[in-house]
Amino acid sequence: MEEMELIRRMKRRDPKALEALMDRDMTFACGVASSILRDAPRDVEEIVSDSFLALWDNSHKLVPGKVRGYLSTIVRNRAKNRLRELGRELPLEEDLLDLEPSAAPGPAESLEQAERQALMAQLLDALSCQDRAIFLRHYYYGQTVAEISAALAVNPSTVKVRLHRGRKKLKELLLKRGYLCENADF
Repeated sequence: MEEMELIRRMKRRDPKALEALMDRDMTFACGVASSILRDAPRDVEEIVSDSFLALWDNSHKLVPGKVRGYLSTIVRNRAKNRLRELGRELPLEEDLLDLEPSAAPGPAESLEQAERQALMAQLLDALSCQDRAIFLRHYYYGQTVAEISAALAVNPSTVKVRLHRGRKKLKELLLKRGYLCENADF
C-alpha cells in the first residue's frame, strides 16, 4: 500500500492501515528500540507496540515521506524513557544529536527546534558520505562500533577514528557559525 493511501486510511481510523504500517515498519522499529535497549530486550516488544499505538493516536499528524521518521522518534524517546525508568541512561555522547524537546514546545521553541534540526542536517551534509553514515548509525540509530563495523564492512578502529573526526569537524563548523562548544567533549 502506498504511503499516501496508508496515511489517508489511518486518519479515517481504518485498523487495516495500522496493520499494513506495522507489517511495513515493524523490523525497523524493533531495530531502533533494540539499539537503545541493549540490556533490556524483553522491553523492546512493549516499547514498539506502544509506539505504534501512539502513532495511531496521532495519525492526524502524519505527513507523507515522514512517517518512518516520526515513528523512529517515538520509539527512540520511549526507549530512552524506559532506560531512565530502569535507572540507566545513555552516555552523554549518545544524546549529542537528540534534538527533540522533552515537553510540548511553544511557537518560539518550535522555531528554535526547527532551526537546530536544519543546522544539524546541514552540518551532517558537510561530512563525507561514509562519515555521515557512520555518524548517523552511531548517534541516531544507537548502533555500537562493532555493529557499524560489521554493517559497513570496515575495521572497528576506522569507525572510531571517523566518529572522532566527525565530532571534531562538527565542532569546527559550529564554532565558525558562532556557536560556543567549550563544554562539548569532542
